[in-house]
Amino acid sequence: MTFSSGRRPWPPRTGRRRTALVAAAMAAVFLAVGPSSAAGPVSSTHPGPLGIGDPLFPELGNPGYDVTAYDIAFDYRRQDRPLDAVTTIDARATAPLRTVNLDFAQGVVDSVRVDGARARFVTAGEDLVVTPPTPLRKGAAFRVTVHHTSDPRGGANGGWVRTGDGLVMANQANAAHRVFPCNDHPADKARFTFRITAPKSLTVVAGGLPGQRVRKGSRTTWTYRLAHPMATELAQISIGRSAVPRRTGPHGLPVRDVVPAADRARLEKWLARTPGQLAWMEKKAGRYPFENYGVLIAHATTGFELETQTLSLFERDLFTSEQLPRWYIESIMVHELAHQWFGDSVSPRRWSDLWLNEGHATWYEALYADERGKASLKRRMRKAYEQSDAWRAEGGPPAAPKPADSDQQIGIFRPVVYDGSALVLYALRQRIGRTAFDRLEREWVLRHRDGVASTADFIRLASQVAGRDLSGFLHPWLYGKKTPPMPGHPDWRPTAKESTKGAALPGARAGRHAVRYAVPWAVKPG
Repeated sequence: MTFSSGRRPWPPRTGRRRTALVAAAMAAVFLAVGPSSAAGPVSSTHPGPLGIGDPLFPELGNPGYDVTAYDIAFDYRRQDRPLDAVTTIDARATAPLRTVNLDFAQGVVDSVRVDGARARFVTAGEDLVVTPPTPLRKGAAFRVTVHHTSDPRGGANGGWVRTGDGLVMANQANAAHRVFPCNDHPADKARFTFRITAPKSLTVVAGGLPGQRVRKGSRTTWTYRLAHPMATELAQISIGRSAVPRRTGPHGLPVRDVVPAADRARLEKWLARTPGQLAWMEKKAGRYPFENYGVLIAHATTGFELETQTLSLFERDLFTSEQLPRWYIESIMVHELAHQWFGDSVSPRRWSDLWLNEGHATWYEALYADERGKASLKRRMRKAYEQSDAWRAEGGPPAAPKPADSDQQIGIFRPVVYDGSALVLYALRQRIGRTAFDRLEREWVLRHRDGVASTADFIRLASQVAGRDLSGFLHPWLYGKKTPPMPGHPDWRPTAKESTKGAALPGARAGRHAVRYAVPWAVKPG
């Protein structure tokens, strides 16, 4: 994710409250046996919201099962009308289950079936609690089918975003369950199929590859399937009057973009940059990890860009406002592209591992600008070093961020997880050398492809690649309240003493803001 304007986006939903006892218990389950397991039968005499105990979003996700696939059908009529929907979830129980909790809000549930049999259900907070006709045994495969609505009128809380002529999705970090019932945590990735019915005058594009398209009367049903597992927060569907330019990327990779039809010619110069950016990233991180890629440019106000899997979301104004130099816009495109490796293919095990996503994407954003002679990486990192202590004081260290305010949950996207975390990677490269660092990057995305990984996994692999234990070096950088000395730069000093809110470097994105008017590390503008 990158932040594309000084405007504030929607206020995220208020976090669901739970008792300290339940939070502690679920955190223990999460740490001991993983995000989709439980030690005993999962049930509730008085159904309530659960969660996997993520320190930043304790009620996101649900214990006791692992989702293998989603099949989601939407029926779209108008922007201001809830979509009729059917969400089918295939899963496997990792513990005995008397009830199955799904994350879901902002929709009305009509019926629920488990393995074809009607099931009882209640809502509890932002959970849908389903009681199967018979308890599910550990190891059992089961299917939950939910008939519901999906309401885009509550877009101020995330999920669906209205565009000039339709809808797109922006689910990060905790808003996918405002669109469809799910296990809404990146630790539980699954295959996705989307089936969207809309007026035949509109174009529908979703992540993944197109399947069958069927026109019936005045309406068309579009089908898309993702070939690789995906976190719920990365789902993307675009509905509108769109053009879909196509081109070819490296080794024949299909590249398809989605843009407002009226802006196709105007935006072509930006779209044409993608194949070259793909080739550049492959030289750094290895083969592109998915079946296709594209840029979705939406006529909408979000305040950020987003790395939705295979189809990154961008605001139209980023490309048409003429307020930013071209090289900077291209580096933001690379930021979201880099996420396809770092954050999408390799997803965070917990949200406190967010630095692995944003630090890497910011790293390649900065490296791209540096290699083109537009902005010095070293200068940018020195500026980040000067701010680092202040960022840590406000937001916590990179790998142990402070929770966001209850009314600003997306406040976890602070400067410390952007340039503050890219700084950690710079320090690591300084310590182990460029050759070992480049090998680590490629090995990281190869070893954890289509999976989830943690900060501990990164430290472990970095030590293996370097041939020595780096935990003593990386722990202060990742968990320390103060920024350690920078290898090779003994003269660098943290200098920022005051609050840095709203004053982040481009790339730091404080509080979902971008500073478009200050590029202090640039070699030259334009």
